Amino acid sequence: MTGPLTGLRVLDIATIIAGPSAAALLGDYGATVVKAELPGSGDGARDFPPHKNGKPLWWKVTNRGKRLITLDLRKPEGAALLLKMLPQFDVLIENFRPGTLDRWGLDKAALWAAQPSLVILRATGFGQTGPYRNRPGFARVFEAMGGLTHLTGEAEGEPMHAGYPVADNVGGLFGAVGVLAALWRRARDPNAPGEEIDLSLTEATLKLLEFLPIEHDQLGAVRQRSGNANQYSAPAAVYRTGDGHWVSLAGSTNALFAANCRAIGRADLIADPRFANNSARVAHAAELNGVFAQWCGRHPLSAVLAAFEASGGTIAPIYGIDQIEADPHLRARQAICDVPDADFGRVRMANVVPRFAGAPCEIRHSGGALGQDNADFYRRELALDPEHIERLQTAGVI
Repeated sequence: MTGPLTGLRVLDIATIIAGPSAAALLGDYGATVVKAELPGSGDGARDFPPHKNGKPLWWKVTNRGKRLITLDLRKPEGAALLLKMLPQFDVLIENFRPGTLDRWGLDKAALWAAQPSLVILRATGFGQTGPYRNRPGFARVFEAMGGLTHLTGEAEGEPMHAGYPVADNVGGLFGAVGVLAALWRRARDPNAPGEEIDLSLTEATLKLLEFLPIEHDQLGAVRQRSGNANQYSAPAAVYRTGDGHWVSLAGSTNALFAANCRAIGRADLIADPRFANNSARVAHAAELNGVFAQWCGRHPLSAVLAAFEASGGTIAPIYGIDQIEADPHLRARQAICDVPDADFGRVRMANVVPRFAGAPCEIRHSGGALGQDNADFYRRELALDPEHIERLQTAGVI
């Protein structure tokens, strides 16, 4: 076991992406994570494409490094087993609708009676309170109601979602940060009571957008879509090169503007009073983006990148995953790494972020089969004999 969270124990009873993603992050940093799924059907994320030979590939990433057991919390004996195992854990992660665990006899009083210092992360679409608390939620719901979708797309076009459930993983990040904050309190005071963390995934998406509320509050503005044109920096947009590739330009400071101008042979723009600072450049964004778009359109990608590298400018090729895999810098950093896998020998996935020099982390293995660790977990950690385990399996408790 490696990583700064070595010794921390996490019980993941959440499903799909956000909660399990938070648990996986803690596991990346060294925590022991045990994931409990419903017997028979398991987590619904097992059905998410893509699959290879019937094996879910996305599942292998979101549930990497976890020990996998089955447990039906709806059954009284399953709830009793959860309470019996809780003293071995520091963190419980769940994403049931508010009140669901309470109905199964697993309210926070019962959880804290079993483990008084337990940190409980509750991840839901809208939080534990409020009129929407019982609504179901998926990433597209959080992105739509959290403001992200409204900002995405062309100015005159329809709002757009990204081709990936961004809000789920944003929520997972906030969930992991919340757990670590609660653990810091306990580290300072070992006698601190347990903590309940109310994670609204819609609010997590809103927090990602940072300055929208203050802009509306102070200026009465409702920020709109602008396609690939940057609304707070110029020139900054996506341009097509002469050989059909795409690049993205950034740079809000005067120094970077000057470097970008030199890259395209337009040092004359640097001294133009219309472009004296970032605010002025944003006011003339269309003109500036037109200049840079025309220049990029006359040159192949290799020449564009070389010119900006020589001048210290800030442009980047827009990569697909095949180009990410081939990039020499990302390869040198092992940004994508090989991970042991029971089905395919090894699979590749994004490495641990960030890196810890003193307590290096590793992804121990990919997400595996439903209930693969049942026998070992229930026998070794709960001291159940084989006959008892078999009876629980027959009864559908595990």
